Amino acid sequence: MAHSLSAKKRIRKTSRQTAVNIRRLSAVRTSIRKVETAIASGDKSQAQSAFQEAQPNMMCGAQKGVMSRNTMSRKISRLSKQIKGMVP
Repeated sequence: MAHSLSAKKRIRKTSRQTAVNIRRLSAVRTSIRKVETAIASGDKSQAQSAFQEAQPNMMCGAQKGVMSRNTMSRKISRLSKQIKGMVP
């Protein structure tokens, strides 16, 4: 248990920031899941629109440090490749 005031404050700040990061990560994962389900359904236009909505959300998560930039870039590249390979 923390005893100093600064350590107690650090615990409070960390818990608030952790909650924010969990919400951001959840939003990123949800947007990725929407794109993947659209790809699995086989509808290319729906997959493209879901990808257009998900891409800024994913890069914002990378910029905020929720996930690595390389990880997000890799996921975006793979999703884009899957969408381009779909038959209209």
